[in-house]
Amino acid sequence: MARFSRLEVLNETINIGVVPVFYNGDLEVAKKIVSACAAGGARVIEFTNRGDNAYRIFSDLVQHFATADPKIILGVGSVLDPATAALYISSGANFIVGPVLNPDVAKVCNRRKVAYSPGCGSASEISEAEELGVEIVKVFPGDAVGGPTFVKAILGPCPWTRIMPTGGVEATQESITAWFKAGVAAVGIGSHLVKKEWVDAGNFEAMTALTGQIIGWIRQARGQGLFLGVEHPGLYPYRGATGKDMAEWYGLVFGFKVVEGNSSFFASGSVAGRIEIMKKGDTDRCHLAVLVSDFDAAIAAVKAKGIEIDESTLVLRPDTKAVYLKQTDPAGNMVHLLWRK
Repeated sequence: MARFSRLEVLNETINIGVVPVFYNGDLEVAKKIVSACAAGGARVIEFTNRGDNAYRIFSDLVQHFATADPKIILGVGSVLDPATAALYISSGANFIVGPVLNPDVAKVCNRRKVAYSPGCGSASEISEAEELGVEIVKVFPGDAVGGPTFVKAILGPCPWTRIMPTGGVEATQESITAWFKAGVAAVGIGSHLVKKEWVDAGNFEAMTALTGQIIGWIRQARGQGLFLGVEHPGLYPYRGATGKDMAEWYGLVFGFKVVEGNSSFFASGSVAGRIEIMKKGDTDRCHLAVLVSDFDAAIAAVKAKGIEIDESTLVLRPDTKAVYLKQTDPAGNMVHLLWRK
């Protein structure tokens, strides 16, 4: 049974913009591939139905990541018939992708409210898929049907269509930019991202880095900003108060959930935004965390403006990257850049 609703899958696919596509018959290697792509920011990942007993590998992947990283959304590609779709849905697939359009597969997916993205290569096939309830149409093979030019031609008379090309999408800024400027909702990338030589060499760090870079290129192509806004303000205990006193106050007055960490408390409500309350500091200054879409590009951008970073504060983790600027704002408040997966 799918752990994520159809709406969650579709929205996250569009939000991130890239779906890594791969097959590997070794469960342990498959786990590493999924983890590497997820560490780079790709939360929606397609496992292709190609090898013998592939569904067993997929089922084990679903069970593993349900606890190892519950945010990962796993689905299955290369599904041609309704029986195979039903098998994978019962194995936990959150979405089904096919190289061709099959109305019976659409019915099975709709019955279970699982997203279905069939491969289409013409305006008529796309229209038929949409009549069957398909929200994101897979254009396959993307390069053979006309590439970005095909996408532009379809979206002219049918601007409501959401297209995800697979095949012909290269892991380069030029290719990513061309597809997204043409109007695609997302792209699927297989061997250009999950490179055989990297898998054979165990170089999963390179896969993570390229995934993050692709997501950065997608944001640029969409015209999204590098500095996204304030992720949180950080307050320090002052005038005899303790960090715990402050955190409890925000919890009592506003009903915020308070979570204690090693050096601070975080207080948050039901929507985006939170307050960090430091355990130590004894100062009336605060700090601001500025959320960024591309950590390395953000560092380069502030350096280009003559702002130095404090290398001693650098944090590099798979799900979080952060660093403080050496300069404060004019009032003495500290600022740090923050990237979160």
